[in-house]
Amino acid sequence: MIDIENLVCNNVFQAVNAAFSDAVCYSEYVEVPAAFPCVTLYEADNRSYRPSDDEQLADHQVHVMYECNVYSDNSNGKKAEAKQIADIVDAAMQSMKFSRTMRSQIPNQDRTIYRVTMRFEAVVGEPIVNADGTTTLQMYRS
Repeated sequence: MIDIENLVCNNVFQAVNAAFSDAVCYSEYVEVPAAFPCVTLYEADNRSYRPSDDEQLADHQVHVMYECNVYSDNSNGKKAEAKQIADIVDAAMQSMKFSRTMRSQIPNQDRTIYRVTMRFEAVVGEPIVNADGTTTLQMYRS
């Protein structure tokens, strides 16, 4: 299985924290965030990309889907803050060649909290280990 979750989350969380240093970020779904603003980003699906399947019985490419939730309780503009953070997440994901397949305001159980949910998809090829030991991922928009 090709697993890029740590790389994706680290890239997005760095971008969010550069603009919102007080943002709390999690790489899993969190039902009740401990602090706000909050971003959750996690890999919700990772499946073999069938057009690249062969007799080796190993993944050459996988289709991945990430789900992101942005929460804000800012009394001076929770909607504006959540949308600003969502824009940062969107730009970071698209820079890695993800396609946004959904973005919507989702009513939160606690109505004092504004929530934006997004989903992103891409096809990821096998990692390439470079001569210097770094890893390059082959990403394709789905």
